[in-house]
Amino acid sequence: MHPPVTLTSLEPGQRRVMQLAALLPALALLAVSAGIGAALFAKDVPLPWLPAALAVPAVLFLVLVMPVRAYRAWGWALAEDELHVAHGLWSRVHTVVPLSRVQHLDVAQGPVERANGVARLIVHTAGTAHATVTLPGISRDTAEQLRDVIRAQIRSEPW
Repeated sequence: MHPPVTLTSLEPGQRRVMQLAALLPALALLAVSAGIGAALFAKDVPLPWLPAALAVPAVLFLVLVMPVRAYRAWGWALAEDELHVAHGLWSRVHTVVPLSRVQHLDVAQGPVERANGVARLIVHTAGTAHATVTLPGISRDTAEQLRDVIRAQIRSEPW
């Protein structure tokens, strides 16, 4: 049995990326509730603003609270021969990727990630089910260093 690993937190920029990703569905919820309020207003129902007023706390929770909690639940570690990636609020997931199973690696960075100083390391493994593991929210330098370390490990494996 391997000793427990100490997980490294994601970069702070990832919290902002997660909050921006939560903003679109939250605004959709607000728009739908405002539409319901407008329909109620057209029918002369009392308190037509109530649906939108009830949606505001939900929107604030979805954008300001949930992404922060999800951000704190993420962690990663590179052990001697395996990559650990942990995440999840309700269902805690701890994925262990044996480096010997890695097929290829990608470093990806979209415009929102780039603006917030983070990138994703995408690890493609042998097999079909769950053959891709993504580690978001690390700096581009860290992602490239991890890619190079894992690639060196792969190359040193005897076939």
